[in-house]
Amino acid sequence: MPIKITNIPFLKNVIRLLFGFSLTVLAWQVSAEIQVKNAWVRATVAGQQSSGAFMTLKASKDSKLLSVQSAVAPTVQIHQSSMKDDVMSMHQVEYVALPAGKSVSFEPHGYHVMLLELKAQIRKGDTVLLTIIVENADGEIDRIGVEAEVRSLGTDDHGDIHKQP
Repeated sequence: MPIKITNIPFLKNVIRLLFGFSLTVLAWQVSAEIQVKNAWVRATVAGQQSSGAFMTLKASKDSKLLSVQSAVAPTVQIHQSSMKDDVMSMHQVEYVALPAGKSVSFEPHGYHVMLLELKAQIRKGDTVLLTIIVENADGEIDRIGVEAEVRSLGTDDHGDIHKQP
């Protein structure tokens, strides 16, 4: 005996629910490819034009951090600090490789994110929203929202080293 479906609107709602659930699961799986841990931004003093953002990233497959965006700064760059002949230097990098299964740290004296031309003071205890843009080995681009806690750190401050002319 065939099943007769008489309540078509009910069936449409069930299909919509299942479709919405499948999209939610898909979004969870995509963002699960990149883990972001311990994200924080250095607090600033009034008038300071730059700050640093730090975190640890771990990708489930080979990926690249391409860029970072934030509403607190119109210019955001990825930098790398290095020591050579007892001189610390810093330069902008095009991207950072994220090898599968390995943690990559963004810290004051290594890779880090510079927030430049700050729109306002960043205060300890606030939260800064960052969007990290990552490309995986398949060429897929993922935008991941990150909430970074604002912390103070007095001795490793970049100050206005990155002050724009």
